[in-house]
Amino acid sequence: MKINGNEIRPGNVIEHNGGLWVAVKTNAVKPGKGGAYNQVELKNLIDGTKLNERFRSAETVEKVRLEQKDFTFLYEQGDALVFMDSETYEQLELQKDFVGDRAAFLQDGMTVTVELYQEKPIGISLPPQVTLQVAEADPVVKGQTAASSYKPAVLENGVRILVPPFVSAGERIVVDTDEITYLRRAD
Repeated sequence: MKINGNEIRPGNVIEHNGGLWVAVKTNAVKPGKGGAYNQVELKNLIDGTKLNERFRSAETVEKVRLEQKDFTFLYEQGDALVFMDSETYEQLELQKDFVGDRAAFLQDGMTVTVELYQEKPIGISLPPQVTLQVAEADPVVKGQTAASSYKPAVLENGVRILVPPFVSAGERIVVDTDEITYLRRAD
């Protein structure tokens, strides 16, 4: 779908210079002299490079619609992660690099959302929170109560995280998968 350059908003995915770009920031500029334009900060969906581009209102760009499908995580095989389409039961294999650091939070049977463009995966979203067990936690250091102190802990998946002093090994906690931070104790 074609849209005018001044209609680009943050979050829009556009086709530009032969690649797929997501608009990160937009700024409508109306200089005293000359025509108005939209200053857009773009991020490439494939390699993550950034680009600042000016779009005049007369220019048109192709707005891309991404298909979002739910997949279930099945298992890890070497450097590959295997997912199953929840509707068609077809399997999809993605490299660990594609998921990044958050691959450690994948659990058997976890439902993730994969963004597809022309049947090719270009993005993945994990659930915002996961519940994990603390495998190791340092003992509390007495007298460190002046500031909000956190101590290092290792989760069952091997990820290091900072937790409050009252959390001990063996407890289950809720972790934010985007920020990789402690949220609260699990119920």
